[in-house]
This record gives sequence, structure tokens and C-alpha cells, in this order.
Amino acid sequence: MWRLISALFLGWSLGANDASNVFGTAVSSRMVRFWTAAILCAGFAVLGAVLQGGEGLATYSELSTYGVSVAFVVAMTSALTVTLMTLLRLPVSTSQAVVGAMIAAGLFADGVHWGSLGKVVACWAGTPVGALLAAVILYRLLGALLNRLDLDLFAYDAFLRRGLILAGCWGAYALGANNVANVTGPFVASGLLSPTAGVWLGGLAIAAGVLTYSYPVMMTVGKGIVSLNAFSALVVVTAEAVTVHVYAAVGVPVSTSQAVVGAVLGIGLLRDARTINTRTLGNVALGWLFTPAVAFAATWAWLWLERAV
Repeated sequence: MWRLISALFLGWSLGANDASNVFGTAVSSRMVRFWTAAILCAGFAVLGAVLQGGEGLATYSELSTYGVSVAFVVAMTSALTVTLMTLLRLPVSTSQAVVGAMIAAGLFADGVHWGSLGKVVACWAGTPVGALLAAVILYRLLGALLNRLDLDLFAYDAFLRRGLILAGCWGAYALGANNVANVTGPFVASGLLSPTAGVWLGGLAIAAGVLTYSYPVMMTVGKGIVSLNAFSALVVVTAEAVTVHVYAAVGVPVSTSQAVVGAVLGIGLLRDARTINTRTLGNVALGWLFTPAVAFAATWAWLWLERAV
């Protein structure tokens, strides 16, 4: 059971990195206080994990078959990869880290299920594109709604603040439902944990990461790519929540980071492409590229050294 330490570490790093994707824009636009956002995010992430996290666990169980020792390596190398990116203040894909590590473990044991892997990779590609399109549509619809309501300044501010809180809670629920499989999926697949124990342990580990070390990455997402006002922040969080929740229902763990960056990019294109910080966007894209590669290499090296010793 001591090997579950790596799952707790991975859940912590996921929560620390991915909380920015549901409340980062709201906090950076100063519409929601950080601790309000962190507490709500932690609570709803656990709720989403427990109520709807089982589908993702089933998908990960189909990717590869290995024992508890290899599950420990997969979780630990994934956690180290995500923690490194978090220290660099980059929103990265925990899903990509875990799948990169699982592929390395599967290849090492000659047990990768390529059909299931293709489904996951296709959903990765569709995540930022889907979030971008959702953001464009929501920007138009919510803008038209607010124009029709013709609210005064105080009512407008209250509408946006409540909307950001509701959208953030929805996004946190989707985060837990979609990403708990990243935390405990390898251990459920290996048979060490039951699905019920997996969703509870993973959800609580994610919540711990949200509460202890999520603030730095929130600032990168909220301000680094496009400077967002409160209305744009509401659109981004809602688009991310819609996109990730759809994939949670399908049972494919995807990147909340890719969803939120796709939505932020959509807002930037609508407002003015020149407002997009291409340097920060490029750094984020490099993080997405290197995350599965680093996790793959670390897992392969660990297993090779273990076999050699």
C-alpha cells in the first residue's frame, strides 16, 4: 500500500496545476478572491470525482495491463513531470503525462492497447479546438443576453461575479470527474484499488493540491496569454467546463489546461489577435509537447534501471 504515495503526489500536483483552469481567470480578474475560489474548487473537484469519475478509470484500465510496482512508477514519474511544469508556472496536461508514462510502461511489457490509445489522442486534439469554438459561441450568446437585459453597472458586476462562481464550480466538478483517472487509474488498472476507493483517494489528493499550491499557475493562465476582463473570464471558464464535462461523460480523461488555453485563445481572436501574448502561448505549447515526452522518457529510464539492477 505504500506505493499509493505516488498517487497522492500525482493528485496533489494535478490539483496545484489544474485549479488555474477553472478559477484562474476569475481570480486574476479580481472578481473572486483566491481562497473563495480554492475552497469551492477543492469541494466540487471531490464531488465530481466521486459522482462521475468511474468512466475515466475504465478507459485507463483499457490502455495497458501491468502490476502494482509499475503503477507506482507511472504515477511517480507523471507526478514529477507535472510538478516540474508547475514550478515553471506552466499549465500542462496531466493526462498527457500519465498516458506518456503508461505507454512507456506498456511498451516495456509489450502490453499497449493501441485502439484505446488512439481514442484518447484524438480527444486530446479535439479539446483545445472544441473549447475555442465553445468560447466564440458563448461570447456572442452571453453578449447578446447582457445587451438585452440592459443592466446598470452594479447589477452587471453582480451578474458576472455570480456567473464566475457558478461556472468555476461547474469547471471544478468537471475537473474532478475527468481527471481523477489520471491520479488513481494506474492503481485501479493494476487491481490494488477498487474504483470506489480510487475516486475518493484521487479526489481528495486533487483537493489538497488546490488548497496548497495553485496560486502561481492561476496568474499564468489568467494574465499571461490574453489580458481578460470579467466578462471574458466568465466565457472562458464556462467554455472550459462545457468541453471537459463532455469528455468526462464520454469517459476520456483530457487536459483542462488545453481546454482553458483554447478558450482564452478564442477570446483573443475575437477581440484582437494582436492582444495574444504569442511568447507565453508558445511556452505553453512547448509544455504540452514536452510533458508526455518527459514522462515517457522518465518511466522508460526508471524501468530499464530497475531491470538492470
